[in-house]
Amino acid sequence: MRYYDWFSDGSLVVGAIGLACCVVETEAATAGRPELTGVPDGARVVLAVAGTVTDAVAPLVAATVAAHPGASVVSFGACASAGGPYWDSPVVTKGVDQLVPVDHYLPGCPPTPAALAALLEQEYRHG
Repeated sequence: MRYYDWFSDGSLVVGAIGLACCVVETEAATAGRPELTGVPDGARVVLAVAGTVTDAVAPLVAATVAAHPGASVVSFGACASAGGPYWDSPVVTKGVDQLVPVDHYLPGCPPTPAALAALLEQEYRHG
C-alpha cells in the first residue's frame, strides 16, 4: 500500500486500499503529496477502500484495516459502499461496512478526487 502525507507535516497519512477503478481517483487526489514508506509515529491514518470488495479479498481488506489500529475508514465509491453494479453477484461483499466499521462514505461511480480532498480537509485539518 502507498501512504501519502496529506498535509506534508506528518499529521495525516492517507492510504488507499485499491481494488478496482476507483483507485485511479484516489491516486489523482494524492498526486503531488509526499509519498511515505510507512506511517510516522503519532500520525492519524485514513484508509480509503476504493473498488469492489469480493469475498476473495475481504479477509485481506479486513486484515489491512486491522493492521492500522485507530485508522479512519472511507468507503470510496458505489462498489466499496454497497457492491455497485455488481451488488447482485454472489461473490461480492455488499459493502466494506460488512467487514470493518466505516467512518465516511463517498458516493459516486466514481467519486471525484475533489470529493476525497474536501472530506480530508474538512474532517481532518489539524484537529
